[in-house]
Amino acid sequence: MGGNVKELQELKTSIIESIDRKSIDAINIAKQVLKNPEPGFREYKTSQIVKNEFEKLGLNYEADIALTGVKAKLTTGKSGPNIAVIGELDSLIVKGHEFADPETLAAHACGHHCQIAMMLAVASCFSSSDILESLSGSLTFIAVPAEEYIEIEFRNDLMKAGKLEFLGGKPEFVRLGALDDVDIAMMTHTDARDSMGGDIGVAPTNNGMLAKLISYVGLAAHAGGSPHTGINALNAATIALSAIHAQRETFQEEDSIRIHPIITRGGLAVSSVPSDVRIETFVRGSNVEAIIDASAKVDRALKAGALAVGADVNIVTLPGYLPIVTDNNLENIYIENAKRLVGSNKVVKMKHRTGSTDMGDLSQIMPVIHPYVGAASGVAHGPHYLIEDYELGVVTGAKAMALTIADLMISNGGKAESVIDDHKNLMTKSQYLKFLRSNFKDEYFSYK
Repeated sequence: MGGNVKELQELKTSIIESIDRKSIDAINIAKQVLKNPEPGFREYKTSQIVKNEFEKLGLNYEADIALTGVKAKLTTGKSGPNIAVIGELDSLIVKGHEFADPETLAAHACGHHCQIAMMLAVASCFSSSDILESLSGSLTFIAVPAEEYIEIEFRNDLMKAGKLEFLGGKPEFVRLGALDDVDIAMMTHTDARDSMGGDIGVAPTNNGMLAKLISYVGLAAHAGGSPHTGINALNAATIALSAIHAQRETFQEEDSIRIHPIITRGGLAVSSVPSDVRIETFVRGSNVEAIIDASAKVDRALKAGALAVGADVNIVTLPGYLPIVTDNNLENIYIENAKRLVGSNKVVKMKHRTGSTDMGDLSQIMPVIHPYVGAASGVAHGPHYLIEDYELGVVTGAKAMALTIADLMISNGGKAESVIDDHKNLMTKSQYLKFLRSNFKDEYFSYK
């Protein structure tokens, strides 16, 4: 036993030193991705950066998974669990961000550029044979597209064209079988230091969500000369938004419901009564039952807007992301390694988070962790969200995952096997896919 402990500590020292030696390279990758932001399912430049780095490491990879995803596998040559380290390729669209693309307004206002760099730093570390030889099992390094569930109309068109079935990267990876051989998954997100209250944080749960694509159909007419002959679809949408707001007092605090619609088309010309008005919205909640209940109330409000002015409405409900539930045993191993790196007083346990991530989908079918590093300033998804501490946001984040992998894969992968054996999956893959497909709904409501 003592020999195993000594071997593990020596291995961890080697891991830290390996990542430190290449820390500047890792940070430079993050900054390169930052300057080339691309929204989901269009991350061609970012995907190429990942492929180039895999090639430098001598890793064979699969590309174009779910359009832009990339996956490389590294095996120890000894049997054992397969652990995936994930980074997300996509950016948001945020006007006014310092590093926004001037044409697309794409911007990394959520720190995904650091995720890619962390994933590649871990891959670089374990590509060293002297580190890998002490371990058992395999590692899979994944750059996954489209975690940010945006541009719903664009993605819905991809789905109609048969290029996708689901509108998020990880659900597509599951559907395509790209994660069939993965036993445990992990990734690290960035967050604002002030909101976290520490350098590294773990959150046990996040909200899940459904998405809706809504089209109001009215009747165009001269807005000045004969508006009484038209049917104002914008008025229908405005009434519907007010009706959604009127539902808020019916939501329970413990369900953490969040509904936040945007109008993506308000009409075609100011001189014409709006006949084509479109809305996108999420319906978020901490559990599936609450999400479905809130979704039904939103549909009722949307129909009320149409009924009020005599318009029609088409409501397309799309499966979004399931609530994340992280594995407690895996999280505890990670926490001990995080404490080693930043000190016990700088590792925090966070409360339930009301945002959503498709890492929640993976948490339904395998053990996962999704910790945070407090390396940013500003508000996530806003124009002032910037990584201030790349050492923490890339290097320390990579080390924490790499040290956790060492614990899991040393001694014939005993700890990994224990995590897997103790974990109770909430769904099988087939149950998960069946559930997602059951959430597709296309309803046309006419006031007539």
